[in-house]
Amino acid sequence: MLSSTSDYALRAILVLAQASDGRPLRADQIARATGSPANYLAKTLNALAKTGLVTSTRGPFGGFVLAVPATELTLARVIDCFDEPRPQTRCLLGSAPCDPRRPCAAHHRWTAINSARRAALADTTVADLLRDTASAPNQHVAAVAPLGAARRAVAR
Repeated sequence: MLSSTSDYALRAILVLAQASDGRPLRADQIARATGSPANYLAKTLNALAKTGLVTSTRGPFGGFVLAVPATELTLARVIDCFDEPRPQTRCLLGSAPCDPRRPCAAHHRWTAINSARRAALADTTVADLLRDTASAPNQHVAAVAPLGAARRAVAR
């Protein structure tokens, strides 16, 4: 399960990865494309900029762009900015500590589930998700309004 912040961040990264012309996208454009709260997403994008996953540019033609190629950016790297992986310290079947030396009935299976989840996030890139989206019959790709008209209007 992802936190809301990680969910918004991942959605924003996917929109940025789809921006084929390389021009920066404003936070409000990304928020509209992802259905995210604009103010919250702006803070999330700024946090991603601090980690170096995106770059930001100020000004009328400013916005955000991916700083890491989608083919190299794993889902784990995005999610770890907001949801740090942490070891399970409490037993699922109670409040006592649970560890490999004194495992509960659920310990081994739960550890395997967490390891598989982590491996899937670490082995999947943003490009992998977009490649899967492109081949899906009922694709729901976030649309960002064409920037040319908006840029010309600002320049006038």
